[in-house]
Amino acid sequence: MAENSERINQLLVKLDSLMEKQASFSREVSQIKEEIESLKAEEKKQVTEEPAGQEVSQPVEVPVESQKEKFQIDFSDRQIPPVKEPVKESVKKEDKIPHVKKDLEKFIGENLINKIGIIITVIGVAIGAKYAIDHQLLSPLTRIILGYLVGLALLGFALKLKRDYENFSAVLLSGSMAIIYFITYSAYSFYDLIPQILSFVLMIIITVFTVTAAIKYNRQVIAHIGLVGAYAVPFLLSEGTGEVLILFTYTAIINIGILVTAIKKYWKPLSYSSFLITWLLYLVWFGSKYQADVHFGLASAFLSIFFVTFYLMFLAYKLLQKEKFDIFDILLLLANSFIFYGVGYTILSKHVTGEHLLGLFTLGNALVHSIVSLFIYRQKLADRNLFYFVSGLVLIFITIAIPVQLNGNWVTLLWAGEAALLFWIGRTKNVGLYEILSFGLMFLAFFSLMHDWSPVVHLLPFDDSEAGISPFFNIRFLTSLLFIASFAYINYLNNNARYSSPLVSQTELLRLVSFSISATLLIVLYYSFRLEISAYWDHIINASARNLQIAGKNLPIKFRNPDLSGFKTIWLINYSLLFFSVFSFFNVKKIKSHTWGIINLVINTIVILFFLTQGLYRLSELRETFLTQPSEYYTSGSFNIVLRYISFVFVGIMLASTYMYINKEFIRPLFINLKIAFDILLYTSVIWILSSELLSWLDIMDYTQSYKLTLSILWGVSALGLISIGIWKKKKHLRIAAILLFAVTLIKLFVYDISHLDTISKTIVFVSLGVLLLIISFLYNKYRHIIAGDSME
Repeated sequence: MAENSERINQLLVKLDSLMEKQASFSREVSQIKEEIESLKAEEKKQVTEEPAGQEVSQPVEVPVESQKEKFQIDFSDRQIPPVKEPVKESVKKEDKIPHVKKDLEKFIGENLINKIGIIITVIGVAIGAKYAIDHQLLSPLTRIILGYLVGLALLGFALKLKRDYENFSAVLLSGSMAIIYFITYSAYSFYDLIPQILSFVLMIIITVFTVTAAIKYNRQVIAHIGLVGAYAVPFLLSEGTGEVLILFTYTAIINIGILVTAIKKYWKPLSYSSFLITWLLYLVWFGSKYQADVHFGLASAFLSIFFVTFYLMFLAYKLLQKEKFDIFDILLLLANSFIFYGVGYTILSKHVTGEHLLGLFTLGNALVHSIVSLFIYRQKLADRNLFYFVSGLVLIFITIAIPVQLNGNWVTLLWAGEAALLFWIGRTKNVGLYEILSFGLMFLAFFSLMHDWSPVVHLLPFDDSEAGISPFFNIRFLTSLLFIASFAYINYLNNNARYSSPLVSQTELLRLVSFSISATLLIVLYYSFRLEISAYWDHIINASARNLQIAGKNLPIKFRNPDLSGFKTIWLINYSLLFFSVFSFFNVKKIKSHTWGIINLVINTIVILFFLTQGLYRLSELRETFLTQPSEYYTSGSFNIVLRYISFVFVGIMLASTYMYINKEFIRPLFINLKIAFDILLYTSVIWILSSELLSWLDIMDYTQSYKLTLSILWGVSALGLISIGIWKKKKHLRIAAILLFAVTLIKLFVYDISHLDTISKTIVFVSLGVLLLIISFLYNKYRHIIAGDSME
C-alpha cells in the first residue's frame, strides 16, 4: 500500500509538469497562428495594391496554407487548454490591486479618521472642562457659555460643509449634538444655572433636532454619536452627586429619540447600544443604591418606561416592514421582558404592600403580551412566527405565575405537563416556537423537581424531619412518577419518525435537546427510587433510636443501631448495580444507542469500582460487628454476613449486562478495545472480591495473623491463573496483567510482608511464590510458539 501511494504521488507530480508544458506549447502555437494570420493579411493587402494584369507570385501562399493544414491535422484531435485565460487573470489581478488600495485609503481618509477625530475632540472638551472645574479656572457660567459656543461652532461648520462634504458634515454635527447634550445636563444638574423645566425642554429640542438630522442626512453615525454618545454625559462630570431622577429622565428622553429613529430607519446597532446602556445603568443603580422605602415609585415608573420603550422599539420596524424575527431579535425581546419582570418582582417583594401583588403582577405581564399578540393577529401585521412568539411570552408568564401563587409539588407537575403539551403542539403542529418554549419549561420542571427533592437529599443521617413520611407512599414520589410520565411521552415524540421537528435546520440544537431529554428521564428515573430507598432506611434508623442518659449530661443522648447505616449504603449500591444492569439490557435489546452505550459502560465501571471500594469496606464493617457484638443495646445478626453474597449476585448481573455490549455493531468506541477493557474489569473484580472473601473467612476463623501470607499466595496463584488463561485464549493483555500483579505481589512481599512474618511464614511465602514463578516460566517456554504468534498478531 505504501509503495502504491508513493508511485501515485510521483505520477501526479509528473502529470502536473506535463500539463504546464502543454499550456506553454499551446501559447506558442497560438502566437504562431496569430503571426501567420497577420502575415497573410499583409500579403493579401500587398496583392490588392499591385497593378492590374501583373502576375502575382504564389510560392509564398502555398507553404502557408500547407502549414495551416499541418497545424489543423496535428492538433485538431487534441484538447488544448485555454491559452489567454491565465493572461487575463493576471491582468485582472494587477488591475484589482490599486482598486483595493484606493477603496481602503478612501475608507480610512473619508470615514475612519473623521470619526476618530470627533471622538477625540469631544473627549478633549470633556477633559478640558474637567481640568477647569478641578482648578477653579472658570466660573460655572463661563464654563457653560464656552461649552455652548464650542458646540454651536461645530454645528455651524457642519451645516456650512453639508453641501459639499456631507459625510464629514454629518460627523461634525453628531459631535456638536453630544457636546450640547453635555453642557445642558451640566448646567442643570451640577450648577443649577437653568431651571428643571427649561433643561428638559432644551434636551427635548436637542433630541428632536438630532433625530431629524440623522434622518435627513441618512447617516447612522449622527444617531450613534449624538444620541448614544449622550449617554456618557452623566459620567463625564459626575462624582456620584447626580440625582437618579434626573439621570433616568435624561436617559428616557434619549431613548424616545432612538425610538423615533428606529421607527423611521431601524438602525439595529443604534437600538442595540441603547438597550444595553440603558439597562446597564438601571441595573447597576438598582443593585447598589436602591432602597425600597425611598425609591419604590421612581424605580417602578422608570422600569415600566424603559420596558415599554424598548418593546415598541423592537416591534416597530418588524410590524411596519413585515420583517421576520431572527434569533437575535427574539433574544433581545426575551431579555427585555425578563429584565422587566425580574426587577419588578424584586421591587414588589421588598415592599410591604407589593409582596401581596406578585401573582397579579405576573399575570399583568401575561396580559400585556396577550394584548400585543391579539393586536398582531387581528390586524395581520406580521408573519405567524411573531404571533407565536408573543403568544409564547403569554404562556411563559402564565407559567411563572403558577409558582408565584402556588408552592411545592404542584409547580413541578404543572410545568412538566405544560412542557409536554407545548412539545406535542410544536412537533405535531410543526410550530417551532412552541417547541423552543417547551425546552425552557423542561428545564424549569427539572429544576423545580430538584427543589422538591432537596429536603430528602440534604436530610441529615439522624434527622427526624421525615419520620412521619412513608417511603414510596408520599407526594414527592408521586410527583416524580408523573414527571417521569411527562418526559417519557416527550421522549417518545422526540424519537418518533412520524413527527419531525420544525427546527430541522438546527441540527446541533436538536441533538443537544434530544440527549438532554433522555438524560433527564434517566436521571429522574434513577433518583426517584434511590431517594425512596434512602428515605426508607432513614425511617428505620430513626425508629431504632433510644434515649440514653449519660452520666454528667443534662439531656438524654439518642443512640441508634450502627448496622442500619451500613445496610443503607449496601442496598443503595445494590440498587445502582441493578438499575444500570437493567438499563444495559434495555439499551442492547431495544434502544441500541451508541452514545448511551458508551455512557452506560462508563457508569457500570464506576459503580463496580464503587462497590469494590466503599461497598466491600462497609461489608467488612458489618462482618466485624457480627463477630464482636460491640453494642449491648443491639444484636448484629447473621444477615451481616449473608448480605455480602446477595451483593455479589448484583455484581455478577452487572458484569453479565456489561458483557452483552461486546461485539455489538452499534457500540464501537474509537480509542478502546471493549474485549480488553472488559477482561481487565472482570478479572480485577474477581481477584478483588476473592481477596476480600479470603480476608473475611480468615477473620471469621480467627486466622488474622496469617492474612498477609495467604493474601500474597492468593495473588500469586491468581497471576498464574491469568497467565494460563492468557496463553490458552491467546490474550496478551492478560499475560501482561498477570506479570504486573506478580510484580505488585513481590513488592508487597519485600516491603510489607517480610517485616511482619515469622521465619516459617517467610519460608512458605517465598517458596510458594518462587514455585509459581517457575511454573509461569515453564508455561512461557512450553507455549512460546503460541505466545510468539499472539505477539505477531
